Amino acid sequence: MKLSELQNHIKAFDHAPELSDHYFLKLIEEVGEVSEAIRKGQSGQPALEELKGSIAEELYDVLYYVCALANIYDVDLEKTHELKEVLNKAKYNR
Repeated sequence: MKLSELQNHIKAFDHAPELSDHYFLKLIEEVGEVSEAIRKGQSGQPALEELKGSIAEELYDVLYYVCALANIYDVDLEKTHELKEVLNKAKYNR
């Protein structure tokens, strides 16, 4: 799935611009949960029965709320990636 497809998928069932503060707080919460999963030493792609609390699950949750916020603020993350890559190539001589 492309990032734009993920953004559209999330927007189709979870788009509430009036709750932008809520989405941001959820993002921060999920980043904390990534930290907890890392401290537990979990890594790799888990099977379904091992997904709960894994780094993989928590990273997805972070990505989910990043996409939800991007949708609220009309940010195309794929386009932003392309633009940022141009800047980074110049900045870091890549």
